[in-house]
Parts: sequence; structure tokens; C-alpha cells
Amino acid sequence: MNGRHGWIALLAIAFPVGFPVGGSVVTAHDQIPGAPQRQPMLIRGATVHTVDRGTLSEASVLFDEGRIRSVSRQIDPPKGTRVIDAAGRHLYPGLFEPLTDLGLREINAVDVTVDTNEYGDENPNARTWVAVNPDSELIPVTRAGGVLLANVAPSGRFLRGQSAVMQLDGWSAEEMTVRGPSGLFVAWEAIQPGDDDDKELAKKREAKFRELDALLDRVRRYRDRRSADPERTSTDVRLESLIPVIEGELPMIAEANRQTAIESAVAYARSQGLKLIIYGGYDAEACGSLLVEAEVPVIVGGTYRLPLRRHDPYDASYTLPERLRKAGVRFAIGGEGQGGPGGAANARNLPYHAATAVAFGLSREQAVRAITLSPAEILGVDDLVGSITPGKHATLFLSDGDILETESNLTHAWIEGREVDLRSKHTMLYEKYKERLRRTRGNANDR
Repeated sequence: MNGRHGWIALLAIAFPVGFPVGGSVVTAHDQIPGAPQRQPMLIRGATVHTVDRGTLSEASVLFDEGRIRSVSRQIDPPKGTRVIDAAGRHLYPGLFEPLTDLGLREINAVDVTVDTNEYGDENPNARTWVAVNPDSELIPVTRAGGVLLANVAPSGRFLRGQSAVMQLDGWSAEEMTVRGPSGLFVAWEAIQPGDDDDKELAKKREAKFRELDALLDRVRRYRDRRSADPERTSTDVRLESLIPVIEGELPMIAEANRQTAIESAVAYARSQGLKLIIYGGYDAEACGSLLVEAEVPVIVGGTYRLPLRRHDPYDASYTLPERLRKAGVRFAIGGEGQGGPGGAANARNLPYHAATAVAFGLSREQAVRAITLSPAEILGVDDLVGSITPGKHATLFLSDGDILETESNLTHAWIEGREVDLRSKHTMLYEKYKERLRRTRGNANDR
């Protein structure tokens, strides 16, 4: 994470319309971050999807100073409260994209707008939250779909680096950070690349395991040496970043889709005493009993995925969340925001990945949970976000319908009580060409 977006943001301020980069034009979005909450806010008469306590019809939510104060069917607001009549609308906690490179990737064809990975195979100290571009055009577009939180993770060949939970509004990356780091992202299939077990592949796999064993042993020796004699121990940022991992405080998020890779990651995490999260998880149902026993959750890498093998059912990805639920595996649903064909641009489709799971067996309540509270629990921030619960951040939104339906639109959104601007490049283009159509029809009538 080399912070290239820092100077991109500065140039965008100097040239707000757009500035050339490698023959293209890069712009920063025009939305001003929400101001701190100045008065109590009461959302009255909405269908409130609390997630942790079910759905309440014609209920109200009071929040103040960025925190939810009360959730009830009848609330007497304090003096000076701003009241929004939300009859007929739905109130949800902010949707949570559990793994994405949003804020690190802007335009794939323009190198300086892509800051997803560092050189080399081992970059455990790479920190995404210092490189996120708060002026990314993709952030307002993503917010407009109800996604107000995201776990931003790096790319790379093996030890990719540290992810961070970010809220999608703020003047700076520091202001947007909810928890950093939230996990160490590892490309596990670089160790366990496939189902074939030929001798050459086995040799490469064993070599990679020995390499990882040696690194973790070095971390333990470094930790012990630093603890015994901190003044005479030189700081090693790579080893330092792995101490919370070996101590089980920070999870290893292992990207693994095939059964052999998932089983390998679980076995290795057990042997080393590591806390593990599986990302991708295409074959996770086949490892269901192992994942339940080891208490390893799965972040499903999107439902819009082709079958992994030619003989797989066409709907294997669509039915995966329901199959995991039946197997008792804890899971969250992602929107294919990291490493997918569209990269970070796909984070906006998160509710529709969950909706596809509903069409193939998962209940609506479980689908909403899988994109709100479940990722918050898996990533250790459920004390702050993920449900409409007194004491948690007032990170929520109002929509004119069921958020899993494509016809539904947000009418209001708040992040820690700050009202968020829901305009984006998409809405601005819509208004532009709607005006063009109006003028064209007007000119035709004049004739």
C-alpha cells in the first residue's frame, strides 16, 4: 500500500472537473462527508429490521450523538428532536461488504489508480486502511445501494497484508477506519492450488509449508526476544505485524475455494493455534462438519459465480449460503468486490447477491443477517455495527422498499449519526440525461 491515492486526491482538489492520468481522466467525487450529528433524530413508523431482534412493524428508532438510543413502537422524543415520518418505508442497519478492494482500486486500465498490492510474496505488514482513497468515485455509488461498511483487503500472491473495517464516509481514511487491522489476508490456494496430488505439486506444497513454518517460528522468537529485552531488539515491521496473528488476536483470512485447500487451511491453523476465517468457500459445505467443529466461519465470495467444475450443478454458487446454513456453518455473504471481474465496482451489488441466495432457498431474514450482523460478528465489530440495537453506532438507512429488491431505493442514510449524501456519479448522469430528454421533447413540441 504505497499511498498513491494521496496525491491523486490532492490533484483532484486542484482540478475538480478532472485531470489527465496516462491519457485518461481521473476525478474525485463531489459529495461532502456528513457533518457530526447536532440534534437527536427520530425515525418514526418504519418497518424496522433490527436483525438481532427480528422485524418490527410501524416502529421507531431514536439516535443521538452517533449512537442508537432506543428502538420501540412508541418513543417520546426529547426536546429539539428532528422527526422523520417513515411510514411505509424500511429501516435497516448499514449493509456490510465483508471483503473488497473498494478505495484501493478505481480504474483497472490506469495503473496509478490501483493500489491493491505490494511487490513480493510476503507482505503481512501492508496496511490497507492507510491507502484507502476517501474520494473514490466508487464509494458514493456503493453507498447508494445501502452498503455503508466494508472490510477492505489487499491483493497479492501469498501473504497479502492486513484488512480493515471501514465506514464509507469521511474526510480521510483515518476517519473512515472502524477497526484496523481486522485480519491477515492470505492466498491459501498458493499453497494448496488444486485437487491433483502429483509428486511435483506435493513437493511445491511442502516447500511452501516449510517456508510458512519458518516465518512463524521467527515471529515467535522475535516476540520472546523483544519481550525479554525490548531496548536491544531492533524493530522488524514484518514480524511485528504477525504477533497478533500467532497469539490468536487477529484472524487469518484464508482465500480457499476447493475442499483440499479449505481442509488444509483448517489443519494448519489448528496446528499453529491461529484464528481462521475462510474466504471464497465454494466447497465449504463438503467440509461442513470440520468447519463447525473448528468454529471456522466462511465469507462466501459472492453468489454470482460460475460453477468451479464442469460437472457441478449450474446453481452451486446460488445455493451455497442455504447449504451452509443447513450444515450449521457460520457464514456471511460478499459481493465479489475483491478480485472479481469488476473489482471494487461490484461492491454495490451486495444486496443482490443475498437476494439470489433467497431465490435459491435462504430465508430473507437470514439473507439480511448475512450482509449485516454476520460479517460484523465474523470480523469482531458486532459490538459497534451490524444491527439496530441501543448502544451501537447509528449506521443505518431508510429505503422505500425491501432492500433485496432491485426496485428499492434509499431515501436517507446515516453513518455514526452523520447524514450521508446519497448522490453519486450514477444519479448525476441520470439527472443529466433526464434533462436532455426533457429539452429534446420540448424542442420537438415547439416545432
